Amino acid sequence: QVQLVESGGGLVQAGGSLRLSCAASERTFGSYAMGWFRQAPGQEREFVAAISWSGGTTYYADSVKGRFTISRDNAKKTVYLQMNSLKPEDTAVYYCAVRRGGATMSLREYDYWGQGTQVTVSS
Repeated sequence: QVQLVESGGGLVQAGGSLRLSCAASERTFGSYAMGWFRQAPGQEREFVAAISWSGGTTYYADSVKGRFTISRDNAKKTVYLQMNSLKPEDTAVYYCAVRRGGATMSLREYDYWGQGTQVTVSS
């Protein structure tokens, strides 16, 4: 079982930045693809970004492309989500997730999930 712990959420004004971190317990972290998802109140969880085990392949939702950057440090067993130019519509609980195999945008294909971290963007 892989345990994931997100951090870095908070309250920020529109146009500001935050960096989320997700630390994994698994010693073979380097063999897992990682993803970030978010869920706003009353809405379904949606894909935000994903990264392959090597970091060589990344995917982004259209709504965050050009503003968010996903990266990873396998030595630290941590994946990051740098969020710039934040908008009120980015307000949500952000979750990281992990899966064996390639990176994917499909929520159903991830095996383990963190507890989430709240991001609130004020206008």
